[in-house]
Amino acid sequence: MNQSPSLIEQGISRQHLKKTVSCANVLTLAYQSLGVIYGDLSTSPLYVYKTTFSGKLSLHEDDEEIFGVFSFIFWTFTLIALFKYVFIVLSADDNGEGGTFALYSLLCRYAKLRVLPNHQEMDEKLSTYATGSPGETRQSAAVKSFFEKHPKSQKGLLIFVLLGTCMAIGDSVLTPTISVLSAVSGVKLKIPQLHENYVVIISCIILVAIFSSGFHFAPISTAWLLSISSIGVYNTIKWNPHIVSALSPVYMYKFLRNTGVEGWVSLGGVVLSITGVETMFADLGHFSSLSIKVAFSFFVYPCLILAYMGEAAFLSKHHEDIQRSFYKAIPGLAVTSVMLVTTCLMSLVMTIVWKQRTITVLAFLISFGSVELLYFSSCVYKIPEGGWIPILLSLTFMSVMYIWNYGTTKKHEFDVENKVSIDRIVALGPSIGMVRVPGIGLVYTNLVTGVPAVFGHFVTNLPAFHRVLVFVCVKSVQVPYVGEEERFVISRVGPKEYGMFRSVVRYGYRDVPREMYDFESRLVSAIVEFVETEPGTEGEEGCDSLRMRKEETLEIMEAKEAGVAYILGQSYAKAKQSSSVLKKLAVDVVFAFMSTNCRGTDVVLNVPHTSLLEVGMVYYV
Repeated sequence: MNQSPSLIEQGISRQHLKKTVSCANVLTLAYQSLGVIYGDLSTSPLYVYKTTFSGKLSLHEDDEEIFGVFSFIFWTFTLIALFKYVFIVLSADDNGEGGTFALYSLLCRYAKLRVLPNHQEMDEKLSTYATGSPGETRQSAAVKSFFEKHPKSQKGLLIFVLLGTCMAIGDSVLTPTISVLSAVSGVKLKIPQLHENYVVIISCIILVAIFSSGFHFAPISTAWLLSISSIGVYNTIKWNPHIVSALSPVYMYKFLRNTGVEGWVSLGGVVLSITGVETMFADLGHFSSLSIKVAFSFFVYPCLILAYMGEAAFLSKHHEDIQRSFYKAIPGLAVTSVMLVTTCLMSLVMTIVWKQRTITVLAFLISFGSVELLYFSSCVYKIPEGGWIPILLSLTFMSVMYIWNYGTTKKHEFDVENKVSIDRIVALGPSIGMVRVPGIGLVYTNLVTGVPAVFGHFVTNLPAFHRVLVFVCVKSVQVPYVGEEERFVISRVGPKEYGMFRSVVRYGYRDVPREMYDFESRLVSAIVEFVETEPGTEGEEGCDSLRMRKEETLEIMEAKEAGVAYILGQSYAKAKQSSSVLKKLAVDVVFAFMSTNCRGTDVVLNVPHTSLLEVGMVYYV
């Protein structure tokens, strides 16, 4: 007779099924990441050797130079890509998100850096705002104290983060183009009559296809990596099996000793082997940390090492092919800059967030920072040869970001300094003939407390506002995502008889406000829920309190049926007459242009134009 499985056996079966599903998900994500994250990295063998030997670096018959370059590539992959990023940096995620801003967000929360002007204590109660154990080490307390005592250091950290982010953007603009163009240029070996214009056109088509396909590019990347690794094994066995000895770091020392300055300069080509490594951390939100680690450690890393080894073995017997450089890649200054920024931020994260000992942090900083400084110095030497392009792009992006941050901060300071009291507005009512009209009025503001000056400007010129008035503040918080149940924070403005509320709508830095198509209903529901659950005032009887809540709820629903009007403040920033020419250029031209062309609140919240009322104001900074 067959017996039914026991509860223990059922539990083991369920756990095994859960583990199986989890492993399947990890492997699926790891496979999909091959087409999204590792595209640039997998094409780097096409141009690394050619770029490294494109300068004045000479070759000798003993192949010391080729062995040395391969040794540098192997240890760069092992130390920077595998040890630093895969084993350490990928563990420093912010609720599953990675990248420079994710590290900065962690530091802001744990070090209590109030970089957002409308921060509230209630934001720290968000489920994703966890700051770990309350215990402090002497090192973490010292770093926090330094930031608190020196406000300029907080601004310096922001600029440092913006620099790293913009360097990553500049690299992302150039690297895919260089990778594809280098690959397509190789076709001219077999088709010499292929014109350069056709190479560019084909490259553009491939780039569009790559960025359009995304996840569907995984099979192509997989086939490519398997192909180049297989060719690498074949070339190693056929041409020079002794290349395996170059895995020893001794060959790096011999390379620098024998080549001197020219060898040091050529390292700018070696660093191109890890162009794209930062995307493993930046794309953490699309994939799990474990899936990225599995994909790189067990597939991408061994495939690329075998490919580089085979290429080195082949080139050691075919010196003439090294000089055949079809497309000289732009030096990796942007790559090394981003790596240095990440290393510095990780050192702070290890101190403040992970609360590691000083010796551990210094070991991390020196071990990886010294290697990256070596590559950075070699790339700086090549700025005139093309390295200035990512620098120019990065400085442009950073200037735009900083000016936007400066302008919005000054605007918020203006709103705080000029906010008015609601009691004063209500007191002015009889003198200016103010009336309350049916409906709900939504007044948008950057303030989380007080009444914005734009509303006072509005009622003094048009002395009427709605029966139910809601001051809406849409703001960002220092977490990547905010759950729907924590999105709205409702409170009252003034006594109950005023019929005024404040709604703070919170979004994370990775949130996309797509659900705003039903904003009115969701906001009204949140207000009604607040009214129904609001604690009663002292002296109210239970029945009276319930009756008053029902009456207020009915009044809110009737006001919604009467119509909802959106009152948006259109603020225009202008520099003061005494400001410098540079400040006038930044505020009156650049910030004004960005303010005019950025998506407005009405677009984000899908506000119907028939219900929109804009109130203009000019503020001087």
